[in-house]
Amino acid sequence: MSKKIYEFTVDQKSSDERLDQYLGKQIEELSRSRLKKAIKSGEVLVGGSEVRKAAYRVSCGEKIFLEFTPPSPMEAFPEDIPLSIVYEDKDLLVLDKPAGLVVHPAPGHRSGTLVNALLYHCNDLSGIGGVLRPGIVHRLDKDTSGLLVVAKNDEIHLSLSRQLMERTVSRVYHAIVWGRMPRGEGVIDFPIGRSRRNRKKMAVVKSGGRDAVTSYNVMDTYQPFQYIEVKLGTGRTHQIRVHFSYYGRPILGDPDYGGRKLRKWELPDRERKIAQKALSVIDRQALHAAELSFYHPIAGRKMNFKTDLPDDFESVLSVIREDDEI
Repeated sequence: MSKKIYEFTVDQKSSDERLDQYLGKQIEELSRSRLKKAIKSGEVLVGGSEVRKAAYRVSCGEKIFLEFTPPSPMEAFPEDIPLSIVYEDKDLLVLDKPAGLVVHPAPGHRSGTLVNALLYHCNDLSGIGGVLRPGIVHRLDKDTSGLLVVAKNDEIHLSLSRQLMERTVSRVYHAIVWGRMPRGEGVIDFPIGRSRRNRKKMAVVKSGGRDAVTSYNVMDTYQPFQYIEVKLGTGRTHQIRVHFSYYGRPILGDPDYGGRKLRKWELPDRERKIAQKALSVIDRQALHAAELSFYHPIAGRKMNFKTDLPDDFESVLSVIREDDEI
């Protein structure tokens, strides 16, 4: 893509403004963070010389020059990537997504995603999600494995989305969490929003969040972990991971919400060794979308799907069960 060249002369009204603030007003299509990056990398010239400080104060009459190459618009292209298809008809398909597979293209993941694989496999997909999310009704995090449904046309997409909103879609997950939940079963009902400390993460928030409801049932306890079944009442970004982390019971292996921190000062020697072994056999969060149920938009019948635990999840269970029996 061709470069864009920006040239400005600072007027009296803008004199003494920070360089990044001045450029932000002049070039609305670029974010403040991108402008700061341009300044830091020496792309911005003031009076013919590089200025690498965003806090530099501009002066009346100074000439500012920036040569910028806009990012290429993202597109999704078909790629021959194997899919584990649980069910398929002319309207939809249900997939068993492996851990490590990103659902749709995004910065840092322009190819090799589930969408790229779907475009290769299917002639038609719902266009409601746009060019980067065709057919995608709901998502799973990159390192969460399990079931999700994909729509092949807009009518199916709208129906499934409506079912999600009306909470008639059932999604059951299996997870391994650190420690013990306060009860054998319960409901976690706290709103979730963007974290103020790290905008790439989500968090339980006091205001400005969206309602989030997670039900759980403890299936087994293997010190220092519990094996639990989780049901989603809502489907917020990172919901299960955030809710259990908020309780101080993060998902084992979760790198973003405390699940890989071996809290040595809290564990006896034996439990610490179990935890070390468990972490050594899984390099992602121990979270798997094991069951999925919804009503087929055309046939009208309820569709129920189950999938086996992936190998790494089974390996963790084997480790903690064996040590628990010793």
